[in-house]
Amino acid sequence: MIYLNGQFLPLEEARVPVLDRGFIFGDGVYEMIPVYSRRPFRLGEHLCRLQASLDGIRLANPYSQAEWERLIGELIARNPGTDDLSLYLHVTRGVAPRDHAFPADVVPTVFMMANPLTTPSPAQLEMGVAAVTTVDNRWLRCDIKAISLLPNVLLRQLAVDGGAVETVLLRDGFLSEGSASNIFVVSQGVLLTPPKSNLMLPGITYDVVLELAAAADIPHQVRPISEAELRGAAEVWLTSSTKEVLAVATLDGQAVGDGRPGPLFQRMYRLYQEFKTKVMRKGSV
Repeated sequence: MIYLNGQFLPLEEARVPVLDRGFIFGDGVYEMIPVYSRRPFRLGEHLCRLQASLDGIRLANPYSQAEWERLIGELIARNPGTDDLSLYLHVTRGVAPRDHAFPADVVPTVFMMANPLTTPSPAQLEMGVAAVTTVDNRWLRCDIKAISLLPNVLLRQLAVDGGAVETVLLRDGFLSEGSASNIFVVSQGVLLTPPKSNLMLPGITYDVVLELAAAADIPHQVRPISEAELRGAAEVWLTSSTKEVLAVATLDGQAVGDGRPGPLFQRMYRLYQEFKTKVMRKGSV
């Protein structure tokens, strides 16, 4: 069961006009929210990020926070049988004759769906995964969670073509993020990650990892990370709502550290899973 413009209906019955600006221009934004034990995780932060994306494209939010919360709760209720879900929210500028300029008095298109939440497999957690690197050739507003994801699609496909799970992006000699994740590295026992900017998506899981590091007294710094530091790191991690925290074992075919998930990853993974059990599954958002 999905939600589209005020109606809950089966996915196969959903229809969007071809002149929707999301279809014509990619003129819209989206948000992904993990659901644990049928409770949306950090819903307030996710809705705040959605608002920032809407502000970034100058599109008025079609719903209040209370309305979003009600609709999300109803969507979860209408999708029984799976406790852990991935919620997808999608807002476009709406349907209008094709013209680059913003149309006047157009009602936004709002679409939501829920799918089972897929997290890393036991084998991936035990062995780590492969990643590749390339130049970050996307636009300069990567902080907007825009539906026009063709650059990310092309970058992610580089990983698929190379038998890897993620493409790690470098811009002007410095780490930015992954094609669909934030990146952490461990260097000389210190956990490092790039600062939030217009060149990366402000990840909710990114925030959680930093909070857990601070609470556990793990040395960490948020600062620019050079390509040399990335390639010489003892550990490299991917973080996202679906990947949670996942170790990179090889980067461009070269072993990261000893080629297996490192000790700090093992510690952070345990902390994250404990956090899920104690906080995410007990209704705290």
